[in-house]
Amino acid sequence: MRFVPRFLVFVLALMAVPPLALAHHDHVEATNVWSRATPPGAKNGAAYMILTNDTAKADRLLDAASDVAERVEIHTHLMENGVMRMRRVEGGVDVEPGTPVVFQPGGLHIMLMGLKKQLVPGDTFELVLTYRDAGQVKVTAEVMPLGVDGSKMGHGKVHTH
Repeated sequence: MRFVPRFLVFVLALMAVPPLALAHHDHVEATNVWSRATPPGAKNGAAYMILTNDTAKADRLLDAASDVAERVEIHTHLMENGVMRMRRVEGGVDVEPGTPVVFQPGGLHIMLMGLKKQLVPGDTFELVLTYRDAGQVKVTAEVMPLGVDGSKMGHGKVHTH
């Protein structure tokens, strides 16, 4: 008869685990990760995505890296004296809970400088996103044809815990 109480304790212990596990599944998520194809010999490219945060506190995207480029930086476009210019975002980008951060052409983007190879439609490459709290997260960018704006992307969902 001692088997039944031990078995019952074991089952009750297992039932207690899921709520604890769910409490630790808060994450920052990158979706719709993509890049446009580049012409042969192009030195630079860009990657785009949507970042969402379902944690209880803000995180910050600090940096990005990729093997496809010599340098990778977070950039944005700013209007200066009537001219649109790209600028590096110093200090990173806040990712507030419940507020998506959209990286898109003409706005925030991941700048790929000194491309080591041509970005060809259908290929993929890895980006490593570094967050203040979530740490390093690998995401995969899909290379789309020239002229694509990314609005039809619905895959490439990646997240971190």
